[in-house]
Amino acid sequence: MIAMQKPEEVELARKKEELSALEAELTQRELDLETLKATLRGFESRYLRIVGVLLAELDDVEAQIAEAEMDISPNNTEARNRANEASAKARVSAEAVGDVDTREDVIFKPTDDLKRLYREVAKQIHPDLCRDERQRQRREKMMEEANRAYEEGDEARLRDILMEWEASPETVQEGGVAAELVRAIRKIAQIRKRLEAIKSEIALITSSDLFKLHLKAETASLEGRDLLDEMAAQVERKISKAKERLFRVTKRIRSL
Repeated sequence: MIAMQKPEEVELARKKEELSALEAELTQRELDLETLKATLRGFESRYLRIVGVLLAELDDVEAQIAEAEMDISPNNTEARNRANEASAKARVSAEAVGDVDTREDVIFKPTDDLKRLYREVAKQIHPDLCRDERQRQRREKMMEEANRAYEEGDEARLRDILMEWEASPETVQEGGVAAELVRAIRKIAQIRKRLEAIKSEIALITSSDLFKLHLKAETASLEGRDLLDEMAAQVERKISKAKERLFRVTKRIRSL
């Protein structure tokens, strides 16, 4: 005799199937987001090292010119405002490149094994897969560690995080059909909410000037060009012209 499934058992099976698909989508979207962030961090570092430091130098020279022009006309309000604005801009530029890593570029290219490990870790310990606040905080901390390990290409650390989680008592689930059904429904709601958050975050990142510049650099690379080197050359020419102007202004001051 074939045992008939209860309605809640049928619904639980359906929800588990839906949950499984959403969990797979969530881990992939988390991977996409973290890969995007790591890629842009690497590009931004290269941009600051190649172009940013030159822009900071240009701003500094322009600030010196503005200050020199103010010295020529100390009572000129417009000249004083220009000098103040130029000095403020130079400070901001200097701060932006203050901690630039001067080492050779490290382009983020995660291996398939690294991606697989990250997906497995995210699937197991993602904070949005639990309701207990203490457990959620622990999961968030472990996910932060996993994100760092992924960005650094540390497969061993990702394996350690996964083994640590699998050995923890939190992986033991209890409860009957009704409890499982409620858990599944709530997990589905949490995952859908997180997926929307990821979608919004990716949209924000991909609309940024940094991302657009990254795309232009990628296109230039396919054409055999280095966009950042080209930009650096343009800024160097501007620096050269700015220094000529500074020389003329300082020469004028000495002649007064």
